[in-house]
Amino acid sequence: MSDTPSRSSFLVTVSAVLGAVAVFVLIVVIAYKPNKPEPLQDGAKTPEERAKILQAHLSREEKTAAEYAWIDQSKGVVQLPIDRAIDLTIKDLNSAK
Repeated sequence: MSDTPSRSSFLVTVSAVLGAVAVFVLIVVIAYKPNKPEPLQDGAKTPEERAKILQAHLSREEKTAAEYAWIDQSKGVVQLPIDRAIDLTIKDLNSAK
């Protein structure tokens, strides 16, 4: 009968160690699992396709930065070209002195 308590405590200890190792492995797998990059919305996969998409985006941004447009006409909010916005800001700051 003296072997039973030591044998059961040994099994509990082994089970606890195996459980701790399993939890550790699970945490490592979750933490270091390779993250796959999300595909682009338009499905571009090659560098050439991505370069075309980037160039189109940069063209749109350049056009937006150089033209006038209404942002919210009811509130009187407009989009100005960057150069004009800088000039108006400098003028406004100079008049505040």
